[in-house]
Amino acid sequence: MMKKAIRNISLFTGIIIGSLTLSHAAIIPPGTQLAINQEIIRNNGAEPASLDVHKVESDVEFDIINDFFSGLISIERDGKLSPNLAARWETEDNKIWLFHLREGIKWSDGSPITAHDVVFSWRRLIDPQIASPYGSYIENMHIVNAKDILAGKKKTEELGVKALDNLIVEVTLEQPLSYFLQMLSHPVMVPISQKAVEKYGEKWTQPNVFVGSGPFKLSEWIVNEKIVGIRNQQYWDNEHTVINKVTYLAVTSATAAVNRYLSGEIDITKNIPSVLFESLKTKLGNQVHISPILGVYYYGFNTRKAPFNDIRVRQALNLALDKDIIANKVLGQGQKVAYNHTPPNTGGMNLDQPDYASWTLPKRIQQARQLLNEAGYNRNNPLKFNLLYNTLEDHKRIAIAVSSMWKKNLGVDAILLNQEWKTMLDTMHQGNFDVVRHAWMADYDHPASFLNNFVTNSSNNTSLYSNDIYDDLIQKGKTTNDPTYFQQAENILARDVPAIPIYHYVSARLVKPYIGGYYISPRGFISSKDLYVIKH
Repeated sequence: MMKKAIRNISLFTGIIIGSLTLSHAAIIPPGTQLAINQEIIRNNGAEPASLDVHKVESDVEFDIINDFFSGLISIERDGKLSPNLAARWETEDNKIWLFHLREGIKWSDGSPITAHDVVFSWRRLIDPQIASPYGSYIENMHIVNAKDILAGKKKTEELGVKALDNLIVEVTLEQPLSYFLQMLSHPVMVPISQKAVEKYGEKWTQPNVFVGSGPFKLSEWIVNEKIVGIRNQQYWDNEHTVINKVTYLAVTSATAAVNRYLSGEIDITKNIPSVLFESLKTKLGNQVHISPILGVYYYGFNTRKAPFNDIRVRQALNLALDKDIIANKVLGQGQKVAYNHTPPNTGGMNLDQPDYASWTLPKRIQQARQLLNEAGYNRNNPLKFNLLYNTLEDHKRIAIAVSSMWKKNLGVDAILLNQEWKTMLDTMHQGNFDVVRHAWMADYDHPASFLNNFVTNSSNNTSLYSNDIYDDLIQKGKTTNDPTYFQQAENILARDVPAIPIYHYVSARLVKPYIGGYYISPRGFISSKDLYVIKH
């Protein structure tokens, strides 16, 4: 079972030393006999869009980056912060932070990892010319000048991050942020090698020149087939890593992945298709692993495109869905119906659901029909639009169920469009969609991780939503950490519906019984360095 989700860190004053308990490694119970061959095969679920840390945005890429790179700080199973590349950190006012890197840490090519690499990486992440999907992440951290740099008003060199020497990074915030240290643990914040990027440019992630800092390094990449990572002997904690090789397969069909799991070709699946879930649970028992994770599955509207610039249309489509059917019947693996974007108890906060969450389905449908009619859509002028989703059996099943509900309850024609993952991302970011399947996994355990996505001009705001009052509430919430502001922000989303939250996630995977150390974090990461293969 998954341990309780990490809690947000309170603001504090004084010197803070990062000397917390280390648990970066595989923990092998006494008497365990290990297999001679310490290699694992994981299904990644899709071909990653890139392995350039600053050009990716989903678990498809972050699952691999999490193994190939190290951040300054990590979050361990007990929810505590733990030193990683940074041996310790300190602050006196919660605005100016000093991070002291470990002495002797190296990139996978043997060159030293320095504070200058950290500064280079964070500047590159926020550089408007790079146009990272996570560019606004640093802005959300309130690092000095981040907002103006992202808007093109200041230079990246003016970001509030300095290398005081080769081992000390100074970070200056505009305001104290209770979850600042948590945010540093996200894969997008890992440093990358300035030397490698400047030497090889766009090709720096190719296997023959790849440079990383994590327990594994890239050795092979066959597009649409597999990515292979081998043990990084230069990793600062290599002596506590057990796995020597990890292969990530790009099998998009969950059913095909299950078949390969059953035939012994895969050790850990990415998911379990809902249609096979009950039979696999009966057949395989404790090889089926279900864990709650902080995530929301939703359908995003293109709010700047008619008819979805009309709030009544968005409200109607939201109200007409029977989310209980989707969560409990179409999926049925423990997913919870979502009316808020923020999952329950995120950051220790439980936000109230909108009033219509308690309405009966007939009442919601009646209200939806009235709203759609007011917007000018009826039997004589039915609403038609495209519903875009990426390749996966369950995405298709949900899309079919949703389109059927809209047709039955409102007479709406939703035309289903399917694209591969990378193609869908391009389509979405270009704004060439009506309604798109999307999801969000928490970057850190706090409501802001979900609610920042709807702030005006956020790089993650694919719905192109904008509301000044909402933006102000999020800013006040981050400044005070008062749940009242996040509640009011959720209330606005429930009214304006820039996206329809459908369910909150669980992780459902098949894991071979000989894989030891299996653990999935509240953010959905499985670190291969924690694993080991038991003799079997």
